[in-house]
Amino acid sequence: MPPDRAAIQAAALRIRDHVRHTPVLRLPGAALGLPVGELWLKLEHLQRSGSFKARGMFNRLLQWRETAPWPEAGALVASGGNAGIAVADAAAALGLRCEVFVPATAPAAKRERLQALGATVVAVGDSYAQALAACQQRQRASGALWMHAYDQPEVLAGAGTLASEIEADAGLPDRVLVAVGGGGLVGGMAAWFEGRVRVQALEPAGAPTLHAARAAGGAVDVDVGGLAADALGARRIGALAWALNRYIASADIVPDAVIHQAQRLLWQQLRLAVEPAAALPLGALLAGVIAPAPHERVALVLCGANFDPAGLATVA
Repeated sequence: MPPDRAAIQAAALRIRDHVRHTPVLRLPGAALGLPVGELWLKLEHLQRSGSFKARGMFNRLLQWRETAPWPEAGALVASGGNAGIAVADAAAALGLRCEVFVPATAPAAKRERLQALGATVVAVGDSYAQALAACQQRQRASGALWMHAYDQPEVLAGAGTLASEIEADAGLPDRVLVAVGGGGLVGGMAAWFEGRVRVQALEPAGAPTLHAARAAGGAVDVDVGGLAADALGARRIGALAWALNRYIASADIVPDAVIHQAQRLLWQQLRLAVEPAAALPLGALLAGVIAPAPHERVALVLCGANFDPAGLATVA
């Protein structure tokens, strides 16, 4: 079952001493050349371990510990990067062993960070799906605590705390734009807002998991490529996010080139260094994929910063 608002409120209390309450930067749309009333940038790229994933992973571990001891084998996760980094960081903080299965395509910077956090890194195949299959096989053999990157109730509830912070700090926007990979973030936010805000999902062309599911009337596999092979590389929308689809107003696709344009603009104009996934919401506005009315307040979730910023160094 997907989480509800009560589960998200409980998660917020559970993780509050372990994660950061990230700020909301409010500025006029004109500051980025956009014809919208106000932009609310949720600066989640400043989160512990570099992405929103810290919320769900701490919530999963801490909620487990409330009812049972941790397995001697520790925790394991399959991840293209950010979820693995979040699990490794949380496990290290809580004194737990950690093993992370990644696709061979995972960026070297993310793999190095995993190792620096003390995790055992296992590279398998060239997709998240292959890493996930190997992770599940290891879990059955070892009895380790399985941490899903995006499709466990505790993980969605943790992600939903991000939405509760936006409401607490700034009120309700007219709409909130959220990047989607497997759906943990958009599902958690949809569970919190429950239709009170227009939640809009944005996906790269190389992994349109929610867009494809909505077209097909149910979760389906998609081919993964392009920018999505980095962080947004799930082949299928998570079952829990799909169960919350009624609270998601739309699922739109943003071209890779525009995502990179948005990433550069955030650096050029605001000196915010974010990974491509975090630039998806702004990319949707730049491309006209999402066209709010001039008076609207639009919240953009800058969901992570685990990337190599070297390419931004030459941008004026």
